[in-house]
Amino acid sequence: MVTVFTNAKVFDGTRFVPGRRDVVVDGDRITAITEEGQGSHNAGDEFVDATDRTLVPGIIDCHVHLMSAGAANVSAFHDPFSLQFYNSVRHMADTLAGGVTTVRDAGGTDLGTKTAVETGVVPGPRLTIAVNIMSQTGGHGDNHLVSGAESPFLAAHPGRPSGVADGVEGVQRKARELLRAGADHIKICSTGGVLSPRDDPRHSQFSDAEIAMIVAEAAAQGAHVMSHAQGAPGIKAAVRAGVRSIEHGIYLDDEAIDLMLEHGTFLVPTLQAPRAVIKAAEAGANMPQSVIDKAKTVIDAHHDSIVRAHEAGVRIAMGTDAGVGPHGENLEEISLLAGAGLSGAEALAAGTSVAADLLGHEDRGRIAPDLLADLVLIDGDLSTDDVRGIEDRVSQVWLGGVRV
Repeated sequence: MVTVFTNAKVFDGTRFVPGRRDVVVDGDRITAITEEGQGSHNAGDEFVDATDRTLVPGIIDCHVHLMSAGAANVSAFHDPFSLQFYNSVRHMADTLAGGVTTVRDAGGTDLGTKTAVETGVVPGPRLTIAVNIMSQTGGHGDNHLVSGAESPFLAAHPGRPSGVADGVEGVQRKARELLRAGADHIKICSTGGVLSPRDDPRHSQFSDAEIAMIVAEAAAQGAHVMSHAQGAPGIKAAVRAGVRSIEHGIYLDDEAIDLMLEHGTFLVPTLQAPRAVIKAAEAGANMPQSVIDKAKTVIDAHHDSIVRAHEAGVRIAMGTDAGVGPHGENLEEISLLAGAGLSGAEALAAGTSVAADLLGHEDRGRIAPDLLADLVLIDGDLSTDDVRGIEDRVSQVWLGGVRV
């Protein structure tokens, strides 16, 4: 089946193509970008009128948690264990409908869920998975509560080993366990966080030697490491050890930014995440006051860090931490990136070509011949309109040449 998007304003992943274009799709691949009206004249082709709309590559979200249902959600304490997997089907459907066709899951989603999507058992975006979050004892990913109970959030099961480990030998074994379980990448916590009530986002976690071992184990299997890193010392430790991306980056200092430039480390800001916590609290969600206070405290520093990193030239890729906030509202992150100083084209590139580069995907993130026909139609001309508000203007989403 040949599909032709006619009269489209095209953002190709890096720039807005001059004028208006026809984009031709054959099967699951893009085959041509032609002058307007030159795409096809075959009566049997499907024609999609893209007048007054912008065609962009399918958006790539580099930080989601498909098994999670919100920062204040406590249903896991009393829900049947397997309900999380059924709920994830809705989360994936909402993610696709919101314009996201590829995600990097940062902890929670196991190999069975990924396989179910790949084999067509359930619909969903293209997935790479961390399986679980690696954390030191008492760290951001340790779900042991001061009451003595274990939070069921990302609780271990046969397909999702616990991610808690200590010492060089301990983290080596844990990284191997997660890779054995199907992890495409490793997610670590090199600092505390907002949602964990007993640690501080500014404080470091894991030693330099532990992080270096995790990076080495991942690299040996062709995988990369993403690091939840909010305080500057923990950010710098992770960058020096060779992690591929810094997630959040709330308290960046000049040295951290320089190190990221030196090492080619990507930044995934997740500006949505603390805002989602505050919105949930304002809506009456029951969560520890310490979590709410931390979320409010980091907002200004977070914004300032992203502005400075962008001005310095750090490569910024889009990630939302969806699962802390609602699934399906992912493109709000593009609006927030634009609010942090990125141009419209730069904010779109963060969710397309730059994100593809971060994840090593050469077959998506751009509109070009022979690449996957993962495409999103956005109402309006984004080359002249403000990109902010894009999350409310998604018109059509196509995954591998099929409208979803």
